Amino acid sequence: MEQVYTLVREVGRGSYGVVFEGKSADRGERVAIKRLLCSSPESVELYLQEVRALQASGDSHPNVISLHRCLLQTAPKAFQPLRCSPGGTSLPLELVESTLKGKICPPQQCQRRRPSRRPPASGCAVLWLVMEFCEGGDLNQYLLSRPPNPSLHRSVLRQLSSALAFLHGRHIVHRDLKPDNVLVAASPTGPLFRVGDFGLSRISGGSSDTSRQSFSSTCGSEFYMAPEVWEGDYAAKADIFSLGVLFWAVLERITFLEEDSGRELLGAYLGQGSSLVPIGKALLKNPGRKLPIPLRARRPMHPELRTLLQDMLAFDPKHRPEALELELRVRQATAEDY
Repeated sequence: MEQVYTLVREVGRGSYGVVFEGKSADRGERVAIKRLLCSSPESVELYLQEVRALQASGDSHPNVISLHRCLLQTAPKAFQPLRCSPGGTSLPLELVESTLKGKICPPQQCQRRRPSRRPPASGCAVLWLVMEFCEGGDLNQYLLSRPPNPSLHRSVLRQLSSALAFLHGRHIVHRDLKPDNVLVAASPTGPLFRVGDFGLSRISGGSSDTSRQSFSSTCGSEFYMAPEVWEGDYAAKADIFSLGVLFWAVLERITFLEEDSGRELLGAYLGQGSSLVPIGKALLKNPGRKLPIPLRARRPMHPELRTLLQDMLAFDPKHRPEALELELRVRQATAEDY
């Protein structure tokens, strides 16, 4: 790794991996490098889903994070490059086999090619994903460190609705849309908001499958989960609901404190006494409940945006717009200042 990239500092850590800021050895380009330890079949399955989604999305949309390179480490200094072009998956057979068998399979092919190499110190393979570096941090950090700015908020809506239309057009269902998974990069025309972290994503099989393919595993972050996700029977329009929660929080700067870390995070919710109830969970208990949009009456909201949020947060997925319709309606609703 050190022959190609230098790890500068750790910038993030989650349940499954660590993200570093890095530099390429040849040009000194800043990159984000995610280290994923292949220690269990469950973690390997998540990593392969992320790689597949990043490969499928390619680098053709400015609001979706790009994967530059993928490396499989099988020994302290043994790295096997994997092809990252769209449609050109070259995932290691031993990792795919691990997910199918439910146990970690050693990288035998790599060991045969390099018999003198010892396995990594962890005793299992490591995936390294090299992606573009977003110096603005995530959407929480970026927006909450600045005063409210309606023009910037409208830009967030336009860019993220465009990203989701692109992803659903590529048959990618994200399943974990939230401010933590939106990264911010600088550009000459202003900030670029980029959807990232595809560890929970799924890719549907055919041109008409994205809106029809259903999922049963309850996953995502509670404050952004659609009602049907709580029940374990949902499809792509759960992404529309999650984005609706995010949009509402951005437009009215609604925040909550994360229970474990105490961090202030963007996220809309409903109050129940002293408790904060996720919107999806509240609607599951009372499907006919009318959402108080806008939540803060002193902050006016464009009527088209209010109607759009209500449609995105509809209890019945059939009443939510498709991603392409959403992109069009967001552009129409944010075309004027208000």
